[in-house]
Amino acid sequence: MKGNFLHKIVYIGILIISLFSYAQQPIIANVNTNNLEFQQHFFEALKQKSINNFSKAIVSLEKCNQLDSESLAVDFELSKNYLFLKKYFEAEIFIDKALQKEPNNKYLILHKIAIFKAQQNFESAIKLQRNLVKIYPDLSDDLVLLYIQNQNFEEAEKLIDEIDNNGLKSLKTIGYNDYLLSKKGLKPNDKEIISAKNTTIESLRKDYLKTKDYAILNQLLKLELEQQLFDILNEDSKSGLELYPAQPFLYLTNATALNKLEKYNDAITVLTIGIDFVIDDRIMEANFYEQLSIAYFGIGKKTEATKFKQKAAQLRT
Repeated sequence: MKGNFLHKIVYIGILIISLFSYAQQPIIANVNTNNLEFQQHFFEALKQKSINNFSKAIVSLEKCNQLDSESLAVDFELSKNYLFLKKYFEAEIFIDKALQKEPNNKYLILHKIAIFKAQQNFESAIKLQRNLVKIYPDLSDDLVLLYIQNQNFEEAEKLIDEIDNNGLKSLKTIGYNDYLLSKKGLKPNDKEIISAKNTTIESLRKDYLKTKDYAILNQLLKLELEQQLFDILNEDSKSGLELYPAQPFLYLTNATALNKLEKYNDAITVLTIGIDFVIDDRIMEANFYEQLSIAYFGIGKKTEATKFKQKAAQLRT
């Protein structure tokens, strides 16, 4: 009986581990394989995390910590669960503890970068990413995105040129380059784009132009979307991204307008950049995938369109 029970535990563990990305597996591989109680708590933590019960996962991981306080895998998992709960202080404590054991571990460093990004501490994220790129040039795309998020547009352009010269250009690089080129082409619109009859939109827009307040911009874009003023929505959301490049709602509304205007490739570019700003918001993430589905369907790529539609549906269940 004991042997069968152990086999079941190991089987469940393997099954759960298979649900996670390759980036996590090198860390999980360090799990204590000699302690059955440790394994039970650890795999329970993975199971709870997979269904978004992050607090319960932490309880199980703390039990693992009591059994083996030096486990790198436990420190890493604790940090990830605290990040999901937006408890950044605790997330940093445990990832730093893990990094003391393996300071050059690629996956641990990437996770610390994710913690910085979640707090919009792009300067710190950039420093770590630069060091990683020296060892892993294929991670240069992520550094480009960090430059864009921190509004270091010149640095982003320089790095894109380096990536191109080194033959490492990818679809992401092309997308980021297109985004930077489109920014240069933005010009104030000289014509009257708001009807004088629409006093609500007009007043909101005037208030926003005076104050540059994001809350006012948010109301304005929602109203333009509601009234299906997609040309105006496109212009105002682009303008908003100049001031608030880390707000996923602006990318989503801009892409929605582009899709409605049948500018599908532009929508894909905007969505690809903007989805990286979505942190722990399943509905927002689902909306991004839905718009990606529409855009890919618009350019005739039905397989990709179906894939993103399914992702959106899964997030909404």
